[in-house]
Amino acid sequence: MATALSNVKTKPEAIERAREDFPILSTRVHGKRLVYLDSAATTQKPRCVIEALENYYTHYNANIHRGVHALSQRAT
Repeated sequence: MATALSNVKTKPEAIERAREDFPILSTRVHGKRLVYLDSAATTQKPRCVIEALENYYTHYNANIHRGVHALSQRAT
């Protein structure tokens, strides 16, 4: 039997651990912790995604499937 989400209780510690994965959520706005509810426009990234993107842009950034040069081949 399926459980309605309204019946699921999340422990505060689990919420804090999840917030820690998203660096931007440590931002304070008007003295209060940021709550981001505009995910239809863009989604905030967890730290592991930011690190993966940083690695890509640092070491592999090139047009994919368009060039025959080494960097393009690595990016593809």
